[in-house]
Amino acid sequence: METVEMNSVSLKHPRSEDDVANADEIKRQKILEKSKTGNDSGQSIETVTEPPEDMKNEMIPNEESEEQEEEELEDSDEDGDPESFADMMKHGLTESDVGITKFVSSHKGFSGILKERYSDFVVHEIGKDGRVSHLDDFSVPVDDEVNFEDPSEETFTVLSDEDKQRLEELQLFKNKETSVAIEVVEDTKEKRTVIHQAVKSLFPGLETKTEDRDGKKYIIAYHAAGKKALAKVRTATDPRKHSWPKSRGSYCHFVLYKENKDTMDAINVLSKFLRVKPNIFSYMGTKDKRAITVQEIAVLRITAQRLAHLNKCLMNFKLGNFSYKNHPLKLGELQGNHFTVVLRNITGTDDQIEQAMHSLREIGFINYYGMQRFGTTAVPTYQIGRAILQNNWNEVMDLILKPRPGAEKGYLVKCREEWAKTKDPAAALKKLPVKRCVEGQLLRGLLKYGMKNIISAFGIIPRNNRLMYIHSYQSYVWNNMVSKRIEEYGLRAVPGDLILKGATAVHIEEGDVDNYTIHDVVMPLPGFDVIYPKHKIGEAYKEMLVADNLDINNMRHKIRDYSLSGAYRKIIIRPQNVSWEVVAYDDPKIPLFTTDLDKLEGKPLPVLPTDGKFRALKMEFSLPPSTYATMAIREVLKMDTSIKNQTQLNTTWLR
Repeated sequence: METVEMNSVSLKHPRSEDDVANADEIKRQKILEKSKTGNDSGQSIETVTEPPEDMKNEMIPNEESEEQEEEELEDSDEDGDPESFADMMKHGLTESDVGITKFVSSHKGFSGILKERYSDFVVHEIGKDGRVSHLDDFSVPVDDEVNFEDPSEETFTVLSDEDKQRLEELQLFKNKETSVAIEVVEDTKEKRTVIHQAVKSLFPGLETKTEDRDGKKYIIAYHAAGKKALAKVRTATDPRKHSWPKSRGSYCHFVLYKENKDTMDAINVLSKFLRVKPNIFSYMGTKDKRAITVQEIAVLRITAQRLAHLNKCLMNFKLGNFSYKNHPLKLGELQGNHFTVVLRNITGTDDQIEQAMHSLREIGFINYYGMQRFGTTAVPTYQIGRAILQNNWNEVMDLILKPRPGAEKGYLVKCREEWAKTKDPAAALKKLPVKRCVEGQLLRGLLKYGMKNIISAFGIIPRNNRLMYIHSYQSYVWNNMVSKRIEEYGLRAVPGDLILKGATAVHIEEGDVDNYTIHDVVMPLPGFDVIYPKHKIGEAYKEMLVADNLDINNMRHKIRDYSLSGAYRKIIIRPQNVSWEVVAYDDPKIPLFTTDLDKLEGKPLPVLPTDGKFRALKMEFSLPPSTYATMAIREVLKMDTSIKNQTQLNTTWLR
């Protein structure tokens, strides 16, 4: 993932008005989804980390029968009193715990509040052609060749909610009926045609016919050829039954504007409404949850008209800028992301702010892996990754399942307590209503494979989640080594440093050192396919891994998935397109800039006082993939960005 997931923190009230409004929107979203699909749709991942540049995401299908119960549990357990939350977060990590200790600038820091509202953090994706994604057009493209099977507007409204529920149950073999009869109230050929089209368009795999029953006309929906037919039309290569014009590209590309939802959740919701599998969607990168984000998505053989219709149904989403192309999107194809960030209630003087922003623009920031890479509880993800690399599977199991202090949901606390008391996977699992979390997956694996086969039990956890742990350990090493490198040699290139020539890393020789700056220097994430600096820091890598009972010269694991090839990462990142302004405001609930959606809906610019009670820093900048916006903000504020520290600061400010 290219962007940063900054967890929300209650700053002003036990629940801010923004959060309460968002909770109401979530409830309305669920009601809508139930009426359309009979099921809730989100996949919730508590901690999202950014994989290395070569890692590929896999969509993990949700367990539909558990989703509604799980989401309600998750919603009901959020946002407690801020001071009690702060007390729990005393057990969390700080930046120094994960090697984030240095700054590049000399200005005096000042305080400000990150993401007081999720709308204070806006991300626009930058495509591989350098174009910044914006939502600015809701129109649907017109084909040169008319597709007579494209659904009309009436297609989406002709069926009642009850009809849709019965048809979905028939489509998914959820009841014993072999057909569903829909009475044609206004019996005209045109009306019957629309109903036929609606059933076939909205419920792939069903066929229809017209029958006379007791003098009335009915449209009968049925399965054409049993479960095999349904399976066929719902695959990624053949998701739609009806024809697709040859002149039209197979993929509909569109811009997804979303608020307070991560990309995978959004795709799961879209797939539910469209009644297709999530794997027919593709994207270049996942975006933050607690933010407003704009990115490009591609979907296989779904018309722009169907997608545009969802704008009437979805909360916190808008789709637009539709076009048809012959290719999907690929992870990592983007150039980066453009950020618009508001830091509220800042304390810095105008001179301090100018110095900080000039330094960010001219020098940049240390390219640390941000705090979200390492988890939010008392057991950091890098510790689990280290145990995996050590082949210490009992330790892996213990770290994931043992009781831990700090902020956790109540059912997880009970599950951990049961595990500590009984070491019985079945008993611990009974305490855990949310089964798709990592703890639940591991416990199910232990039930299936037994306590003596922890490797196979751990393998039940989705591959991306398993790799997250070892990539977290790599990031932990990298952060610590970069801090040592800057402490030892400062902000200049020195002999023995590494730079990239193409994709190959080479050492800087004594005679060439004047040809390079700190912006050219890279450092390795440990692995079997990288080289290390030829100065003190090269030895420091070895010493750190020896202290962790690992051999830097043998990073291959007996399980291939856990063999680390390594990678190179620039020490310093200089953001592009940096701009900023200080604005005054009185009401913390008023937005301080307009979004793409505001502009489309014709909302005026917010009217701000010239001499308000509070001041905010509005900053914009562009970053390449696999960098963390929080680390840029950290350099400006000179503040610890960890949830632990931010929560303590903000609850102190409350008093």
